Amino acid sequence: MDGKKVDLIVVDLVMPEMSGPDFCRVLKADRKTHLIPILMTTSVQGVENEIAGIESGADEFLIKPLLPTVVRTRVRALLRNKALIDSLDEAETILFALAQSVEHRDKYTGMHCERLAAYSIALGQALGLPNQSQVALYRGGYLHDIGKISIPDTILYKRGLLTEEEWQAMRLHTIRGEEICRPMKTLAPVLPIIRSHHERWDGSGYPDGLRGDEIPLLARILQVADIYDALTTARPYKPAFSHQHAVEIMQEEMRRGWRDPELVPLFAEVTQQGLQNAGGSMQQSLESMRRHLAK
Repeated sequence: MDGKKVDLIVVDLVMPEMSGPDFCRVLKADRKTHLIPILMTTSVQGVENEIAGIESGADEFLIKPLLPTVVRTRVRALLRNKALIDSLDEAETILFALAQSVEHRDKYTGMHCERLAAYSIALGQALGLPNQSQVALYRGGYLHDIGKISIPDTILYKRGLLTEEEWQAMRLHTIRGEEICRPMKTLAPVLPIIRSHHERWDGSGYPDGLRGDEIPLLARILQVADIYDALTTARPYKPAFSHQHAVEIMQEEMRRGWRDPELVPLFAEVTQQGLQNAGGSMQQSLESMRRHLAK
């Protein structure tokens, strides 16, 4: 598309180099173009052609000769829907910007969201999760702590121990984050991640005290990745731990009953392989992840 904004595509069922249905399938399979409405036309009679066009991804199907009034009505309807989709996409973009603004408030957590997304998806792939779940993990990596935008800096970046009152306020960020993202229907698969990524396997976590398999799988995956990133990143109160040291701490927390006993060992294996295969380069891992999600 040469970077140009496209609001509507009109194709014919029969074209010289690629059929209309094949063209539709290519566009609908690409995350960059799958939301662009497609109007397919043809002079070939037969209900089977209309079925083939709609099944391939065409949003409207018209048979020639075309009536101008009908074409205008269908085009206007398609453009109205596209405008609505664009507004939803813009709202989602704003939410991601807000989430990153939370991260940027703390100079010690730079690139945290991207690393978290990469670790989570790597574990999701090892579990054989479908692409939809991997996309939810990617988004969850950015949005899991968006509720912290409502937490005062005096609490969020306090050097000493939090008071009980401050701790109660901090715990609310999971609920606030879910409330912020709930109006976006496209983010529905991400809501359990946002709300439940601080639950613990033994039920001692928050906000709902879920235990074991009651905790959504995607939330458990992101939690393991979040803990690993916190351990292997330098913070004001600690140095960056090595991969092995971080895994040992996570295994100890697993023995205490805090973490999923199946995910922690698998995550340790996945991250070790990732470090070996990528030569320890996080940037390579992130680029690979972006390419995978762009398919």
